[in-house]
Amino acid sequence: MDYGKHQVPAHYEVGEGCLTTLIRIPVRIVVLVIVLPVRMVWDVLTVAARAADRILLRPLGRALAWLFATLVVAPAVWLYAWVLTPLGHALRWLAAAVFVWPWVALWRYVLVPAVRYGLVVPVVWLYKAVLTPIGHGLGRVYRALLVPAGRGIAVAIGWVLTALFVWPLAALWRYVLVPLALAVVWLVEHLVVRPLAWTYRELLTPLGHGLTWLLELLARGIAASGSGLWAAVEWLVLTLLVAPLGLLYRRVLAPVGREIAAAFGVAWRIAGYISRAVGRAIAWLAWHLVGAPVTWAYRAVCTPVGHFVRDAVWAPAKRAAVETGRAARSALRTARETVARARRDAWRALVGGPGAPEPREPGSPLARTLGSTTTVPSAAPEPEISLLGEKNTERG
Repeated sequence: MDYGKHQVPAHYEVGEGCLTTLIRIPVRIVVLVIVLPVRMVWDVLTVAARAADRILLRPLGRALAWLFATLVVAPAVWLYAWVLTPLGHALRWLAAAVFVWPWVALWRYVLVPAVRYGLVVPVVWLYKAVLTPIGHGLGRVYRALLVPAGRGIAVAIGWVLTALFVWPLAALWRYVLVPLALAVVWLVEHLVVRPLAWTYRELLTPLGHGLTWLLELLARGIAASGSGLWAAVEWLVLTLLVAPLGLLYRRVLAPVGREIAAAFGVAWRIAGYISRAVGRAIAWLAWHLVGAPVTWAYRAVCTPVGHFVRDAVWAPAKRAAVETGRAARSALRTARETVARARRDAWRALVGGPGAPEPREPGSPLARTLGSTTTVPSAAPEPEISLLGEKNTERG
């Protein structure tokens, strides 16, 4: 069995030494002493913020929302629905009646008829009865007389222009300008282009190759000397600056920073446990010193007293108020009916009642009426009662 792996510490990391292990616990204790007040203040502020949100801010927000809905939204909706909307409809109707309808009537019943019967109809008649025949006649005259004459005149003018301009210009181009251009091209080629090409090929090209070879040799020598100098400078920088800094970072700064970060994390968690325990102790004391007595007083004293007040005082008073309201409403209803009946009687005494209706047959078809002998199948027979008897009964 491999016993070596069971002998390594649980939190051992490669690169740690005895000094790191010795200073870890004091550093964590110091950091805990520093972090504990901050964590307790943070927990107190968190609890206070939650309590303020639950007890103060949410009810305050609901109250403000209710006040806003009652004092602002509801009046605004009522104002919009019962004032602004009818006012807008009235203003729209007034604007249409003042600005739109007169102009529509003017356009429809004045301008359109005036333009149609005063301008369009005469112009259409003039075009159909006068201008169209004149145009057709002029077209026939143009096709019969002017087109042949124009063709002959155009041929003559074209022959004259060709003789005066085209033939002289063609002769000038063919017998003067073309030979002169060929001569100029031959002179430029033999006096300029060929000498320049010989100079580039025989003189400038060999000279450029020689200069390139010399510059290449010089660059190689400089590069060889500079590479050795650069290697020396690089070795000095790595040896005197980079290696000590790397060693300092690996052996000192990284372990110290890692330990401080770990100490802060552990201290924050331990402070959380301590703060939670202190908070639970304070909550226990508050419950046993304040909450439990108040709860007992509410359950043992306030609840029975409230039930007694509700059953012995409030319920009878509510029933009495309800009965009183019902009696008052019944009295008011009776008074209104009495006043209405008295008003109808007074009006009937002054003016007179409505006349009695004349006797007539019912509108709906029955089995058999007094004025008809027709019978309807599957219909119940109507009782035979005299109209004179019905009239006497109504009068009685």
